[in-house]
Amino acid sequence: MNGPWTWHGGGLAAARQRFSVSAKGSDWIDLSTGINPHPWPGADALVFDWQRLPDPQDLARLEAVAARYFGVDPRHVCAVPGTELGLRLAGSLIGGPACHVVPGYRTHGAMIAGSVATGWAGAQNADGNLILANPANPDGRTIAADTMLELLDRRSGWLLVDEAFADADPALSVAASVADGKRLIVFRSFGKFFGLAGVRLGFILAPQAIATTLRERLGAWPLSAAAIAIGTAAYADAGWIATTRQCLPGDAAKLDTMLARRGFRPAGACPLFRLIETGDAAALFERLARQAILTRPFEDQPRWLRIGLPGGADALARLDAALADG
Repeated sequence: MNGPWTWHGGGLAAARQRFSVSAKGSDWIDLSTGINPHPWPGADALVFDWQRLPDPQDLARLEAVAARYFGVDPRHVCAVPGTELGLRLAGSLIGGPACHVVPGYRTHGAMIAGSVATGWAGAQNADGNLILANPANPDGRTIAADTMLELLDRRSGWLLVDEAFADADPALSVAASVADGKRLIVFRSFGKFFGLAGVRLGFILAPQAIATTLRERLGAWPLSAAAIAIGTAAYADAGWIATTRQCLPGDAAKLDTMLARRGFRPAGACPLFRLIETGDAAALFERLARQAILTRPFEDQPRWLRIGLPGGADALARLDAALADG
């Protein structure tokens, strides 16, 4: 199938327009994005001065707090208004021959002109610049940090790693290995783990020269005051972060159990989403959408459907009932 839902997650407004929902007043359950359904709770309590331009010192403090969280020196951290923009900016700066691992995020193929798609097996032997995600999206495959660093050591080009879903298991991250003299760039997303995609906040972790050039290209005020304040407070909330890392795997296990009971074999090690394979994923996508449950189909993989983590027992029960109604 094609349409707004095969390009990326979301598209809830389009789904409301296209699909009629039989249950009156049903609230939609959006499982298409892989975003934590239990968002960081402190955003509503913060107050911003909307009449002032964001203070450069506040931006620097955000980058310092995030750097501590990532385990890297602040001079290697550049905050960006969303990882999507950060991927494209860094790719245009690096240039040169490249390949990107598939399946993966579509933007990876657009980061560097002429980038060639390759599987994980091919990526291990490819030279030049390599773009990949860890955990991977949409299949949730994970690669040990030591394996990633071995891949970096034996190549001549840049290794560009999208760690948008790495927060749930920080042991996977190679962020702390970013340093001057290493051809390693890591991308981190705020919205997925913290459940606040509307903040539009991400980070590029790179050698200092790259980070400095990126800041110059972004200009004086790359982030809103709201993004700076929310990001600073959330990354400093060690208690919420630790609790969320403990809870997400259990919630994912409940989703796995339900999917298995309905005859599916869920794939993936990232607790924020699962991938299932079925004979006609487009038909299943539409059947769920007509019951106000939005999932993620793929135009080039007609048997795949990605399902995000439901936000509690009620949402899981609704998904269970919808899958049973076939």
